[in-house]
Amino acid sequence: MAQPPQRRGSSRANRALDAANFFLADVRDGLGPYLAIYLLTIRQWDEASIGVVMSIATAAGIVAQTPAGALIDASRAKRGIMAAAAVAVTAASLFLPLFSNFVPVAASQAAAHAAAAVFGPALAAISLGIMGHAAFTRRIGRNESFNHAGNAFAATTAGVTAYFFGPTVVFYLLAAMSLASLVSVLAIPGREIDHDLARGLHDEPEGRGAAAAGDDKPSGLRVLLTCRPLLIFAIAVALFHLANAAMLPLVGQKLALQDRNLGTSLMSTCIVAAQIVMVPMAMLVGARADRWGRKPLFLAALLILPLRGVLYTLSDNPFWLVAVQMLDGAGAGIFGAVFPVIVADLMRGTGRFNVAQGAIMTAQGIGAALSTALAGVVVVHRGYSAAFLTLGGVAIASALVFFFGMRETRPRRQQTQAPAAPAPVFSPAE
Repeated sequence: MAQPPQRRGSSRANRALDAANFFLADVRDGLGPYLAIYLLTIRQWDEASIGVVMSIATAAGIVAQTPAGALIDASRAKRGIMAAAAVAVTAASLFLPLFSNFVPVAASQAAAHAAAAVFGPALAAISLGIMGHAAFTRRIGRNESFNHAGNAFAATTAGVTAYFFGPTVVFYLLAAMSLASLVSVLAIPGREIDHDLARGLHDEPEGRGAAAAGDDKPSGLRVLLTCRPLLIFAIAVALFHLANAAMLPLVGQKLALQDRNLGTSLMSTCIVAAQIVMVPMAMLVGARADRWGRKPLFLAALLILPLRGVLYTLSDNPFWLVAVQMLDGAGAGIFGAVFPVIVADLMRGTGRFNVAQGAIMTAQGIGAALSTALAGVVVVHRGYSAAFLTLGGVAIASALVFFFGMRETRPRRQQTQAPAAPAPVFSPAE
């Protein structure tokens, strides 16, 4: 029997996904490292307070991640959910300049992070539901390429305009990108989304395998706790973000302390430098991950992080800091493109792809929340170099967990005949 046909999606669907990833790039990350610069230079907050408010915001995202994934799995209104989340993120960020006290600032950013929790699972789900597993890796690589290009565009625009109008201009840039993202998300043809395929319930759009056999019910949520490789992956991702999340905000603070007027513009230069590198890295993953495997690519992304931590301590020169930040482009470009592919491998046939994404993003968020708080405390008591070295040590632990605990997740080549029912790459107890 011939293999199931590969699903590729129409030209309209691909163009709309390109645009959605481009314009949502700025919206899904919210204010990001610009928040630290704004609070440090405009509101005169200290580093520890900045770390705490960013941790509170990230904690709100943690709480929302797994429910957001479950919502995307269950809903057939994925585009509408994304549009509503984009509006919520923008409203919360535009609210921020009106207040300077701790509570309203923390509340606005907590709301933004909670709303943004839907973007990652929704974009991956729609991509899988339109393209199918066979073309998913390449589509995710393309998603990430446009995402990074959008971030580079937004950061460049923020840097130029902030030089003339000050750090608060980033709030209005976010609003403009949000409006464009609404149009692009709604342009995705809803009729092309196979919602069962989008949650990983079957392999291809014809409903072959489990769905064709009449067993179209997803696995129980217990699979999230009994799939050993998924748990190992969650630990590695949590440690990675414990090390990574605070690095760019710390760099931004160092740059802002050297030149308050140029702080936002220099931060934008760091972001643009990294994003430019991320585009080819994501394209590389999309083109080669099915041939080379997921593990070597993901391990390379993890190992770049401790190197950055050491190099940041060698000089405070802005040109050096920007150059080191380009390494983040290589690591993050690979990480972002391989991450959903590994989760899709592990959850294939279970119908729990998006809730599993949410669960892993929860682990990721826990690491990120602790990262900014940890780094802020270390900076206050021991300085910036000690903070970078501390984060680098955590990054080494992440690489060791992944190397020794995770095996290759790339599925074996399909047999010439289609199986009666697809199964996850790993059994839940493995």
